[in-house]
Amino acid sequence: MERVGFIGLGTMGAAMAGHVAGAGYPLTVWNRTPGRAASLVAAGARQAETPAALAAESDVIVVCVSDSPDVEEVLFGPAGAAEGVRDGGLVVDCSTVAPSTARSAAQGLAERRVGFVDAPVSGGSEGAQKATLTIFCGGDPADVERARPVLATMGKTITHVGPVGAGQAVKAVNQVILAGTYLGVAEGIVLALKSGLDVAQVVEALGGGAAQSWVLANRSGRMIDNEYPLGFKVALHRKDLRIALTMASELGVVLPVAKLCAGIEVDLIANEHGDEDMSALARVIRGWADLPD
Repeated sequence: MERVGFIGLGTMGAAMAGHVAGAGYPLTVWNRTPGRAASLVAAGARQAETPAALAAESDVIVVCVSDSPDVEEVLFGPAGAAEGVRDGGLVVDCSTVAPSTARSAAQGLAERRVGFVDAPVSGGSEGAQKATLTIFCGGDPADVERARPVLATMGKTITHVGPVGAGQAVKAVNQVILAGTYLGVAEGIVLALKSGLDVAQVVEALGGGAAQSWVLANRSGRMIDNEYPLGFKVALHRKDLRIALTMASELGVVLPVAKLCAGIEVDLIANEHGDEDMSALARVIRGWADLPD
């Protein structure tokens, strides 16, 4: 069984690493804030002092951090994983970053004879906790197949979508579609509220028709109650839309709904709602309709 190193123990990463350990893989972990590793260490994982030290004792290294600069830092910064990674190793990046970041990382690691798979995930904190994430993989087929057993401990659907960077491109598409879905559900819920309808009944009725979606089923209640406990942070989705909108600009594609959603998220972040669940988009739609906060 391959030794796994896991870098990044945030809301998503800690749960994902826990599933790797639970599957019996020898696990070494590292996080900027050492205290985040306590429960994993108690379960038998080793805690490394640096990403380089983690890499030196790992065959497969999984990274799950917030943004492109973070990936670059933990891989190629001082005491980064690239300093300790072994010839023939494999890095699997589950962060959501720009496709260009994935390609650059793959090139830098290839010079050290190390494979790379970009494997961004979808499913939020619930998916991470339940090991039901959807994972989009970009990379060489052999590298993806090597990564698959480790990824299978964390996710339910694992799809190889193309070469390095393709996983991140698919994740950008995913986030664009989510932008429209969340906004559509929020608008529908607000319209139902203002119409004086039994909104729970409306949601149940719509769930049997063409308007049915995961967001309607799982996030409409939050929009009705105007309470948004964390599932996937507004601030992180805004970062993901920045990636998607940059891609769209480079490709000459206009994404009006994604652009609108990004603007609403900027306002939410400015008003200290960036750490709330993405369903907090409904806060703004409710405000425009003069519904109580």
